[in-house]
Amino acid sequence: MIVGLTGGIGTGKSTVAKLFELLGAKTFNSDENAKQQYFVPAIKQQVIDLLGKECYADERTLNRKFISTKIFSDTTLLKKLNAIIHPAVIKDFRAFANSYPGKLIIKESALLFEVGLIKELDKVILVTSPLELRIERVMKRDNLSREEIMNKIKSQLSDEEKLKLTDLVIRNDEKEFLITQTLAIFNKLNHV
Repeated sequence: MIVGLTGGIGTGKSTVAKLFELLGAKTFNSDENAKQQYFVPAIKQQVIDLLGKECYADERTLNRKFISTKIFSDTTLLKKLNAIIHPAVIKDFRAFANSYPGKLIIKESALLFEVGLIKELDKVILVTSPLELRIERVMKRDNLSREEIMNKIKSQLSDEEKLKLTDLVIRNDEKEFLITQTLAIFNKLNHV
């Protein structure tokens, strides 16, 4: 079974993915894979052609702040960049999934809906979290301003829109235990 795991920036989806992994699921982090794709020579050239050489701080480091400033203020650039990066991520995911037949596979992706990745999934789990808590987490984690975080949040579908396309929900609101919710969903998925 292939299950998508998504949630907006700062919701804690990576933490939930780690919990699924500890329970025995095979997890694929689409966002981490996407970061690696930037350094594949053919993709790197396309990114430079689209956004400029300033995208790369050096041979092994992205200038994330520069990229974010460009793409989160211009939805056309964001779509063009996704069209460069995501086909390669999809290819890597298919190879990953094929190497674990019969296993529960969790595909973690912030942009599951935005780039149309739900077609190949059996179920979708959405991790939600209150807006202010998300902003606080991302400010601490990424050292970004509130405005930068809000630009990223605005570039993603709202939780209300995602809920319409979601099968299961995990609330990361610091009131309900993440482990309990994740375990319940893991058990449910393994008995489908």
